[in-house]
Amino acid sequence: MRPKQRRRPGASVSTSQTLADLPTGQRCIIDRLELPDDLARRLMELGFLPGNEVIPGKRAPGGGPRVFRVDGSEVALRDATAAKLFVRRDPESDFVVLS
Repeated sequence: MRPKQRRRPGASVSTSQTLADLPTGQRCIIDRLELPDDLARRLMELGFLPGNEVIPGKRAPGGGPRVFRVDGSEVALRDATAAKLFVRRDPESDFVVLS
């Protein structure tokens, strides 16, 4: 039998959503990165650390990379990479209008 996991107040129940799943402006918190060590390390250097807030922005024309606001910077990621960054979000969090 697995021990019951404790949930932090305000944390979402599901952690199966990824950055690629979220609509533009939806605040979220990074839960985990499921990437090769070298790529995960590089993203963490850019601010994609578990516990940090990320806000998805607009997508490049033609379905190119998408911009994410993290740790005071804007970083573009491909969908394949964003799909490997799992997030949690507070259902009561507000959307942010990104310009």
